[in-house]
Amino acid sequence: VTDARRDFAHKLSTRIIRDNQAVMVEDLSVKGLARTKLAKSVHDAGWGRFTAMLAYKAARHGRTLVKVDRWFPSSKLCSACGTVAESMPLKVRSWTCPCGAVHDRDVNAAINILAAGRADRLNACGGTVRPAA
Repeated sequence: VTDARRDFAHKLSTRIIRDNQAVMVEDLSVKGLARTKLAKSVHDAGWGRFTAMLAYKAARHGRTLVKVDRWFPSSKLCSACGTVAESMPLKVRSWTCPCGAVHDRDVNAAINILAAGRADRLNACGGTVRPAA
């Protein structure tokens, strides 16, 4: 089982890096999540190992890997108007913003992580801030 999971992670990370010029991921606190009731899910997913694979493969292929800050409220931030929801337990999978937009929590987080990753790489004129790797 371990070898199958590692093989899948290698194949998926290689495909993601080869198919994209830039990849944005959320920098999760894997050690912190391992101390919660989500510990088994976090360890089963192997998120820490997967992001490490993405990092070295991105460097090898000349791609950009952006890690968005773990404190960025990606799933609570409305991607339409920018309002941040007060508190949202993990069992809430969809929510409605006061602006009227209805969000799926995971899709909304993906949109916000992409926007935050792009904003981190661009200056006010749209040019890159950091030199290419």
